[in-house]
Amino acid sequence: MPATIYYDADADLAALKGKTIAIIGYGSQGHAQAQNLRDSGLNVVVAQRPGGPNYELAKSHGFSPMSVEDAVKQADVINILLPDELAGDVYRAAIKPNLKKGAVLMASHGFNFHFGQIEPPAGHDILLVAPKGPGHLVRSEYVKGGGVPCLIALGPNASAETKKIGLAYAKGIGGTRGGVIETTIAEETETDLFGEQAVLCGGVSELIKAGFDTLVEAGYQPEMAYFECLHEMKLIVDLLYQGGLEYMRYSVSNTAEYGDYTRGKRIITDETRAEMKKILEEIRSGEFARDWILENRAGAAMFKSTRRREREHQLTHTGRQLRKMMKWIESKEV
Repeated sequence: MPATIYYDADADLAALKGKTIAIIGYGSQGHAQAQNLRDSGLNVVVAQRPGGPNYELAKSHGFSPMSVEDAVKQADVINILLPDELAGDVYRAAIKPNLKKGAVLMASHGFNFHFGQIEPPAGHDILLVAPKGPGHLVRSEYVKGGGVPCLIALGPNASAETKKIGLAYAKGIGGTRGGVIETTIAEETETDLFGEQAVLCGGVSELIKAGFDTLVEAGYQPEMAYFECLHEMKLIVDLLYQGGLEYMRYSVSNTAEYGDYTRGKRIITDETRAEMKKILEEIRSGEFARDWILENRAGAAMFKSTRRREREHQLTHTGRQLRKMMKWIESKEV
């Protein structure tokens, strides 16, 4: 069954006229969505704790950042754009006690809604509007007159009015210019987590490291291994981004295409596919969410130590040196 997709004509900003939208967190998505909504003529307030770069950024963009409590008290629509591991605690401590009657709770990722970390009181609907791109792209495309496609989903028993608010919100950030796909909170959350873990972050990171290690252990120079297993990934990803697998295979050499067809399945084996299914089940059952929530309650000790170890991998040091040779790259070092 094809997806339901909404465009500009399906959304009316009037659904948000006279309402106050609180953006909780002025990070990647927060800064973009707040500015786009304001430029669309909507009333926006920003909650951001003082003392950090995002607080100063919000001020530089003409907002008067305030506490979460003060923003929520005046808001009819509250979009919680905080890191997943922080949102539940902030909701319980500062948002829930200050909700206006009938205020709609929003997010741009369903993790905390789906896994019960944000459970609204009776009379408060849940709404998801999720741009399918990073905040800087949400902002830059809006300024150009375009828009990043979005997802929209409603919580259980949400009203028709809340859906109108969601479509108006999507229009306010430019999403209906690109198209807004209707989904569910469960589908958005589970597919997003799976993509990150099995393919985009976990899968790709381990594939790159395994390829690099294989070449280095066989006696090849780490610089050569870096170029072949990490640096040239951008070429392939750009081709995929532009035209999918077909365009990538059209653009590379026949030798590379033949190697793709004949060797790729030896890397992604039936065992790999079985592990992907296991990862998906861990997401759907809540096992991953439980692990991540407990990890943060324990101070994220394993997470932080793993991050430190990963930064000491030979791949990291090799890349840091090689990027200094590439003056065309706006090199980013952590």
